[in-house]
Amino acid sequence: MDMKLAENIRAYRKARKLTQEQLAEVLGVTVGAVYKWEARLSVPELALIVEMADFFDTSVDALLGYEMKDNRLAATEARIRQYHSKKSRDGLAEVEKALEKYPNAFTIAYAGAELYHGIGLEAQDKALLRRALELFEKARQLLPQNKDTRISEQTLCGSISQVYFALGEKEKAIELVKRHNAGNLYSAMIGVVLAVEMDRPDEALPYLSQGLTLAFNGIIYTTMGYANIYYTNRDWENGQAILNWGIRSLRGLKATEQPDFIDKLCAVFLACLAGFQLIAGNADAARESLLRAIALAHAFDAAPDYSCRNMRFIGEDERGGASYDSLGDTAMRAVENAVVDLENDKLSDLWKELN
Repeated sequence: MDMKLAENIRAYRKARKLTQEQLAEVLGVTVGAVYKWEARLSVPELALIVEMADFFDTSVDALLGYEMKDNRLAATEARIRQYHSKKSRDGLAEVEKALEKYPNAFTIAYAGAELYHGIGLEAQDKALLRRALELFEKARQLLPQNKDTRISEQTLCGSISQVYFALGEKEKAIELVKRHNAGNLYSAMIGVVLAVEMDRPDEALPYLSQGLTLAFNGIIYTTMGYANIYYTNRDWENGQAILNWGIRSLRGLKATEQPDFIDKLCAVFLACLAGFQLIAGNADAARESLLRAIALAHAFDAAPDYSCRNMRFIGEDERGGASYDSLGDTAMRAVENAVVDLENDKLSDLWKELN
């Protein structure tokens, strides 16, 4: 329950153009009493509140500024999440009250765990972190209720592992995420903890390599996705920016200038970049990008290499892998497909001229 009695007494008094002395005289109290009410230093007796409401021609509820909270499950969860976004410790009491009312609600347990974790982490308060651990475990038990596709037992175990790590229980944290590392989701985290916090670099390297491979794929999909969105929205500036970022990021992972599958990917991105540049009115830049795409494609097609052995940073186990794509059976075909997909006559004409 929230009340704004002090603010409302002041507001109603000023609306009537009364001084504190005049209101005190009307109510038969001291000026000091009115001052304390408005300064939140004291609260008037109930009889005086009723008298003021009558004097100001309003209801007691309105004078009190009484606002009843919506304590239904969804509203309670939303309120806890607001406390979390504001990093407010006031939400901890809200969590405990909510757990009394909804002791077996996944959403309350999970939102409460996140709040305790965040506050406990910043305050380095082990008691709060232990409570976060309890609530994450409770949420894990209640997981069948979950309807949020972003949350799974795997992600819950990742959160629990982070709490263990904050508590200094590193071995327990690492072992938990190792057991729940499907799709290499936590490989990068495992690698950095092993390398930085536990001084086990040899054990860390394979996990870091797995994490890098996952990030590599993320760069490709993210660049393609954003580029398509920007093309649809006719946002030529951001389209060029994301494609340039993708090209720089991918080429930064090449160990040598020897042609490899990264060049095939970059050739496709350069063809797309040429399309954005043409539409944006920069024909010279578009010509240069498409020429670079053609040169990379020719070099790759002369000696196709889909292995990962030329990729920087990754360990020996990952170097034995191979890259697969659906862009085209050759790099030149992949570039041509990109040109066709953009459905831009000027780009198609430039492609025919240069190729």
